[in-house]
Amino acid sequence: MTNAVKTPEQIAKMRTAGRLAAEVLEMIGEYVVPGVTTEELDRRCHDHIVNVQQAIPACLGYRGFPKSICTSVNEVICHGIPSESKVLKKGDIINIDVTVIKDGWYGDTSKMYFVGKPVPHAERLVKVTQECLYKAIEIVRPGTTLGDIGHVIQQHAEKNYYSVVKDFCGHGIGDVFHEDPQILHYGKPGTGQVLEEGMTFTIEPMINAGKPGSRVLRDGWTAVTVDRRLSAQWEHTMAVTSDGVEILTARKEESF
Repeated sequence: MTNAVKTPEQIAKMRTAGRLAAEVLEMIGEYVVPGVTTEELDRRCHDHIVNVQQAIPACLGYRGFPKSICTSVNEVICHGIPSESKVLKKGDIINIDVTVIKDGWYGDTSKMYFVGKPVPHAERLVKVTQECLYKAIEIVRPGTTLGDIGHVIQQHAEKNYYSVVKDFCGHGIGDVFHEDPQILHYGKPGTGQVLEEGMTFTIEPMINAGKPGSRVLRDGWTAVTVDRRLSAQWEHTMAVTSDGVEILTARKEESF
């Protein structure tokens, strides 16, 4: 099954959901400070989604996930579970992943934050990972293949002596959280499904400072690097337009 092409009316609904998801990441930034727990960040995001946006946090209860956002700190690649016992400290890096449902449609996005002043090697990893996402976004248009997207990401990561996580990927999205196609963050140019106008999906490269491998902890969710070195991730939901791409989860600090 290929990702269903969305109508302009459906994309308009996704645009609304995407803007709300971006707004959560804009709101939470000032609270990402040394001494805060990931539980508190989750609570603030949950309250904002439910009470301010009158929307639904998609992660809460999804396949049994217990919280409203994912908080992935340092060596956690993705799907970190917010906890009262996880206290952020100066020098940490954290990915906050938010998915909002509004009127039945999904917006999915994540951003990296520095806790206090970052150490140079962490700052570089976060920067290069964001560049991987942006370089992929630059080539999204009708006629581009999924292999082209994966190749651009892999090439930039490996050129900078980092590795691409292959155990997790981006995905189609719409009125379903995860649908076809899978968006791999590695690949060969000219291979895989060809993009067409109206397709909607996420690109969310996970880039490791060390080896590409991951393992999932006993909680069944938290994925960490096998060598416990740092990992970073950035994510946007987007729609393919007639001549390029619209980023449905763009934040005000970004210009596309």
